[in-house]
Amino acid sequence: MSSPVDPKSIEAVAAVLAPYLRVTPVVELDGADFGLAAFPLALKLELLQHSGSFKARGAFANLLTRRVPPAGVVAASGGNHGAAVAYAAMRRGVHAKIFVPTVSSPAKIQRIRSYGADLVVTGDRYADALAASQAWVAQSSALVVHAYDQLETLLGQGTLGRELAAQAPALDTLLVPVGGGGLIGGIAGWYGGALKIVGVEPESAPTLTHALRAGRPVDAPAGGIAADSLAPLHVGELMFPIAQAHVAQVALVSDDAIRLAQEALWSSVRIVAEPGGAAAFAALLGGAYVPRSGERVGVIVSGGNSTAVDFGST
Repeated sequence: MSSPVDPKSIEAVAAVLAPYLRVTPVVELDGADFGLAAFPLALKLELLQHSGSFKARGAFANLLTRRVPPAGVVAASGGNHGAAVAYAAMRRGVHAKIFVPTVSSPAKIQRIRSYGADLVVTGDRYADALAASQAWVAQSSALVVHAYDQLETLLGQGTLGRELAAQAPALDTLLVPVGGGGLIGGIAGWYGGALKIVGVEPESAPTLTHALRAGRPVDAPAGGIAADSLAPLHVGELMFPIAQAHVAQVALVSDDAIRLAQEALWSSVRIVAEPGGAAAFAALLGGAYVPRSGERVGVIVSGGNSTAVDFGST
């Protein structure tokens, strides 16, 4: 049975989203630039997208292709999705109510507030914010914009794959960070089996690893340094069959490896990535994924909502 997340559907959504999104750049490097073996390396800098992450793609896909009621939209988020929905709502002139957990970073909370959304900070983790948002939805008529388990969200994230395929058509492998799976589901829907797709997730939040092992989405630990972006309780139902069909493997990375990846991206390329945004690169730097000789590797740097650099001091 064919998936509703396919190139034709993603193309249609991409045409609608084009006026609202940035085409984010690809930086071509070499593994040797980071002390690794020599291999062609392409970083897709999606942290330069509106609202600071790839999440703007899925947010706009929802707001532009679904009917938004007078009550506006509601979203639960670890931070990036909330910022993206708040930004898209601001651009579209609709009300947004965003629920985030206390683990959400100050940078993400500030972004959400700067876009004028009604922000509620509650609970310790994404699952807590989701439960609070569901309780509120029950007494309102707002449109729910799910962070990852919504068809429009997956199609929006799939436009990143479409864009990257045009920018770096010769890739053999693409490393993609995984939380709820909206990004990797959309990208895998675009590429199908055209290249090797490797999911990367924190050891402390192995949602896709547990799901593939169980044969269905199941609850997994939800902690670690990237808990505000890569630690839902489980992956989405919609992305899971896509992952089963088109994700070649999943690499797990430690918090230390993610920190080292953040530091390396800053010191070598002057890229300020948040922990979740650096997770896919951490798989290369920490050895969780080792390319073969000459393998052409792409890495999604998915978000940059971080306070890691203090520009108040020189």
